[in-house]
Amino acid sequence: MSNGPFDLDVDTLGNLRPISKVVLSLGSNLGDSAETLQAAVDLLADTPDLMLVEVSPVYETTPWGDVPDQPNFLNMVVIAESTLEPLTIMDRTQAIEESFGRERTVPGGPRTLDIDIVMVGNRASEGDIVLPHPHAHERGFVLVPWLDVDPDGVLEGHGPIADLVEEVDTEGITLRDDIEITAATGF
Repeated sequence: MSNGPFDLDVDTLGNLRPISKVVLSLGSNLGDSAETLQAAVDLLADTPDLMLVEVSPVYETTPWGDVPDQPNFLNMVVIAESTLEPLTIMDRTQAIEESFGRERTVPGGPRTLDIDIVMVGNRASEGDIVLPHPHAHERGFVLVPWLDVDPDGVLEGHGPIADLVEEVDTEGITLRDDIEITAATGF
């Protein structure tokens, strides 16, 4: 039985993969952080099968964690759509981090670039990646910029972003409206 002119026989579509919403959190507190964030967004936009949808404003944030005496971070969120598997996205984000000299020596320490995969659709953990990011719901530097570009967003297993922002400490998170990061695709 046909429901309309756009019916598709899924058996004839080959190996189509579902499109998933991807939320990435980017941060930097070493070097020219604004320039680094723009270059990272450009590299993400150049990633095959990863289409940037939204780029949040940039926020200056105090460091989160147990490493004192480090500069404040610049943080932002990128919303994308992708058919890539989470581990492929992780490989790409780590390659981008490494291209900026990212060292993974001190957890929570200063970094030239940090790209965290917050979520990939409703995918759960697999291999070396924990999804959704296990601390995203606790981090104002992720939730505040995410809310700016996705006010109806939901973090799988934790609820609406708007509700989560109300539950976290947002002190030390300041909008930097003097810094504009744009997607290379020009949306």
